[in-house]
Amino acid sequence: MEITFFIAGIVALAATLRTITCANPVHALLYLIMSLLAVAIDFYALGAAFAATLEVVVYAGAVMVLFVFVVMMLNLNQETVARERHWLRPKLWVGPSVFAAILLIAMVWSMTIGGAIGGINGTPLSANAVGSTLFGPYVLVVELAAFLLLAALVVAIHIGRDERNEARWKAEHGERETTQAGEQ
Repeated sequence: MEITFFIAGIVALAATLRTITCANPVHALLYLIMSLLAVAIDFYALGAAFAATLEVVVYAGAVMVLFVFVVMMLNLNQETVARERHWLRPKLWVGPSVFAAILLIAMVWSMTIGGAIGGINGTPLSANAVGSTLFGPYVLVVELAAFLLLAALVVAIHIGRDERNEARWKAEHGERETTQAGEQ
């Protein structure tokens, strides 16, 4: 299982790097799904089968459903359909297919060999063991990770904010507040 863990980890890193560097959102989405599947295999190799299942169902599944809903809500005319066909040409599927093949070979190999190599043996972990470990000796690391994620969320909201809409909103509400204050 250790070899599977490292192969899936390398695929997750490579797919995540491609997700970040792709300018096309459709291409980035395909690599993101491959990254999530690789992380699920890492969870499985570590003995957390339930977390691996949740990773596939909740994250990879939810990303695909969200993408389908966004495509359905968009106004698709002939130009948009042609552009999407260009985005999804068969050459695009080579990268994600290679990653998927690597992950499949690693999983089949580790399941047929069966034995543990090194320290990772795939022993199932209970929720109590995970909770005791995370909130026992590693509580500071968990709290720092949560703080870092919160900071990243605040930065993303700040960067993504459109000042033109904010100025328009302030102008509209500022007039109403002035009018209401004058009436009182």
